[in-house]
Amino acid sequence: MTAPAPAPAPTSPPTSRSRWIQQWDPEDETFWKETGEKVARRNLYFSVFSEHIGFSIWTLWSVLVLFMGPEYGLTPADKFLLTSMVTLVGAVVRVPYTFAVALFGGRNWTIVSAGLLLIPTVAAFAVMKPGTSFDTFLWIGLLAGIGGGNFASSMTNINAFFPLRKKGWALGLNAGGGNLGVAAIQLVALAVIGANGGPRVLLGIYIPLIVVAAGCAALFMDNIENVRNDTGAAKDAAKDVHTWIMSFLYIGTFGSFIGYSFAFGQVLTNQFGRTPLQATYLTFMGPLLGSLIRPVGGWLADRYGGAKITLYNYVAMAAATAVLVVASMQKSLPLFVTAFVVLFALTGIGNGSTFKMIPGIFHTKALAKGLEGEAAVKYGRRLSGASMGLIGAVGALGGVGINLAFRQSFLSYGSGTGAFVAFLVFYGLCFAVTWAVYLRRPAAQGRSAAATEAKAQLSYAEV
Repeated sequence: MTAPAPAPAPTSPPTSRSRWIQQWDPEDETFWKETGEKVARRNLYFSVFSEHIGFSIWTLWSVLVLFMGPEYGLTPADKFLLTSMVTLVGAVVRVPYTFAVALFGGRNWTIVSAGLLLIPTVAAFAVMKPGTSFDTFLWIGLLAGIGGGNFASSMTNINAFFPLRKKGWALGLNAGGGNLGVAAIQLVALAVIGANGGPRVLLGIYIPLIVVAAGCAALFMDNIENVRNDTGAAKDAAKDVHTWIMSFLYIGTFGSFIGYSFAFGQVLTNQFGRTPLQATYLTFMGPLLGSLIRPVGGWLADRYGGAKITLYNYVAMAAATAVLVVASMQKSLPLFVTAFVVLFALTGIGNGSTFKMIPGIFHTKALAKGLEGEAAVKYGRRLSGASMGLIGAVGALGGVGINLAFRQSFLSYGSGTGAFVAFLVFYGLCFAVTWAVYLRRPAAQGRSAAATEAKAQLSYAEV
């Protein structure tokens, strides 16, 4: 009797000549311990670096508008409109960036997407001076929006490298490190303003950093051969109701984070009369804390379930927003800044927990369909990877809504109070949706479709 053939040995990491990994199975614990974890972590760290620079360039104009005093001839409404449009472009480009990873490879696209950041940075360096028209600033600002796409491609890429049990931590660290780009550029701007430097000094600092990010991706990252573009996955993800439910919830978490990152400094200067230097001393704290705590949100979701953490987080976000309404009405700067920084931290926790939910939801759907083992893993990975770009894009649109809400609130009331009331109502809706879809335990009565749905509903509570 012929003995069964031994299982093929795990594929070795690629050589420097070929950065394509032919086989990748992170769910295999032996492969993960011997080969996978080391390679995955290396790709994660350099993905974080590139995404970090992308976030800095995306939010560049939230800082540049603070440099633009009366001599630039821009009103507060002009500045909110400018940052809204930059946010909009960053949201839209997330969709093609998601699928670029499978078309070109994670490493290859990271090199390209990092290199593209030179275009808006050099263009801003050329036009940043008084006398430049608002339309010119707007068009150059729109170019900076491409930095927002780096998040989607990075998350899709890293999602393929890690096993399901590690995705919450890995995706949280990847996104949190990228989000730190928001705080980093504000801290650099603080140093530049404090040294009486101009906006071109800030831009000159980031141009070489972009080159370094692209170079590191070329030298140290890898492509995965079996992650290939699947147009069917994109269509299936777009048709799945959970893609759009999670997009709605991500508006409340990441949309809040990026929207407040763009708007915080302008609210302080327009509502509380802070100078650009005074505002920058305060604005970096929120994005910094929100970024650092995002992996904690992913870790908590791994441990207790993403839906539970997301639900309780929305309660806390609503409470912090209610405090902001009071602080805004009383014109209390200390209370306002404290509540805003707490709200930033909560957006970070929610960012981590919601993105942990995505692969868990699609894995649960696979089990509900009767799939098991590797088949269930592949189904979940296929749809979660495709859905992340759509969810990230729609979520980022929340940042557009926040800046437009602030613009209208200042035009109508002269303060941001009206916008905060609207945000409070929205967080209440997010709480209701999270509970109704992922935590409500229906009576498991009936058979066939009803029984299957009840079983899936119970499982969703653990995602």
